[in-house]
Amino acid sequence: MHTEPSPDTFLALQTLIERSTGTRLGADVQAEMRALLREHSAVNVPGPSEMTLLVAGVRGLPDLLAIQPQDAAVAAINRCLLRLAEVVAKHRGSIHHFARDALLVLFGAPEAGADDVERAVLCAVELQMVMRDLNQEHLNERLPPLFLGVGVHTGTVMAGRFGSPVYSEFMVLGDEVELASRIQAFSLRGQVLISDATYQRCWGMASASAPMQVYLKGRPRPESLRELVAVPSRKLKVPRQEFRRSHRVDARLVCECRRVQDGIVTPERLPGTVRDIGYHGLLVTTLEPLPLHAEVRLDFDLALIDYRATDVYARVITVKQDGGECTAGLEFTSISPECSAKVQMFVQVLVGTR
Repeated sequence: MHTEPSPDTFLALQTLIERSTGTRLGADVQAEMRALLREHSAVNVPGPSEMTLLVAGVRGLPDLLAIQPQDAAVAAINRCLLRLAEVVAKHRGSIHHFARDALLVLFGAPEAGADDVERAVLCAVELQMVMRDLNQEHLNERLPPLFLGVGVHTGTVMAGRFGSPVYSEFMVLGDEVELASRIQAFSLRGQVLISDATYQRCWGMASASAPMQVYLKGRPRPESLRELVAVPSRKLKVPRQEFRRSHRVDARLVCECRRVQDGIVTPERLPGTVRDIGYHGLLVTTLEPLPLHAEVRLDFDLALIDYRATDVYARVITVKQDGGECTAGLEFTSISPECSAKVQMFVQVLVGTR
């Protein structure tokens, strides 16, 4: 996006320089100044621009701040941010901001390049490699680990300097920015997720998983995401640091449990509350204990998506008794395809709103 500098601006600068130095700029210097002004205008005049957005969320900061003395925690966080910034600089990304626990990096600002997506993908892999090495240092120093979840998306954003003569700043706005942030929210610790738009531009150099459909807040249809696994040509591989099969989200769902004995569902109904839920299981609290390894049938409402899950069978894999309340971890053993899809949708909606 190129914008010619205003003739008035150019003349004012030239007059200012001449008044200060007593010398009028030569033709070559004038051409150089025009080029600098043109570049400045390209960055600062708002307009549509295709960019690849990388969002890296740092996981584990609350634990670090809660456990460590303030000076040690600040030093560890600054060291982490320094390592991440070094990787971004290596791949010529532009750090837009660090808000809360997420870093937004732009590839394509101030000018789009043919290798924007490739640089973003390489940067994402190396960010995870740096975090792996940093966690080894944390282990040696008896510090709690920090993890990254990374999302990468390519799309058209409105970019430029917004504001007034009193205050302005460079901003990137639009649905694509929000989508990049949501993709990052879905990533597990040590994982890199990329949108279909990014994958279509890098499939020749990157190795990724099969597409998975996820529901995002405000999107009428599910988005197709892939997990970035490696960049074979550079012999780089994402060092996954967590191998959960899905997210688990906090929930407060009323449920009903019924024991299954010798393949027969018993008539006694045991009320409970679902405390968290994932694609493959849930955590439930009941007033009466559930025996370890027992099989139960569950019914519960997913009110957020207007669906009642029924005839869900699960096995008790953990039990914890706390006073008069029992907390049991259950793993689904039998669930219909429709119900499984609804559970996944429910989890994704909650992840997308965090």
